[in-house]
Amino acid sequence: MAKKLSAGILLYRLREGEVEVFLVHPGGPFWIKKDEGTWSIPKGEYGEGEDPLAAATREFYEETGFKVSGNCRALSPLKQPSGKIILAWALEGDLDPATVKSNTFSLEWPPRSGKTQEFPEVDRGAWFDVPTAHNKLAPAQRGFVDQLQQMLKDTAEE
Repeated sequence: MAKKLSAGILLYRLREGEVEVFLVHPGGPFWIKKDEGTWSIPKGEYGEGEDPLAAATREFYEETGFKVSGNCRALSPLKQPSGKIILAWALEGDLDPATVKSNTFSLEWPPRSGKTQEFPEVDRGAWFDVPTAHNKLAPAQRGFVDQLQQMLKDTAEE
């Protein structure tokens, strides 16, 4: 069985000397009342042979409606509890979370009702300082924020 691969962008900005990261909250009925430990970097699956960075920028666009470009800096991949491997890149940028527009998915809802509804993949996005981001992020993705902090520290010391 092929391993599941996912790629994403950790968008960050500096505000008054503090790092803020942009995260997204999953859409759909399962996540509506969940908050801490459920947010994610904008990411999605890609296939074997597909360029992971191209997939990451595509997924960022599909989940937010924003096209990103610039100096993407690779972070170390993280393995999720499911076995999925996430590759991520840090990118400095800015966007207005109030204008996030995600693509949608279909789901039978309520379960066993025979009715199919459309839900956004992402129901909202927001900027968070690092301590808040650690609380909001799914635990297996917190390492990306730690890597970003170390990368910025190393760059400042150069």
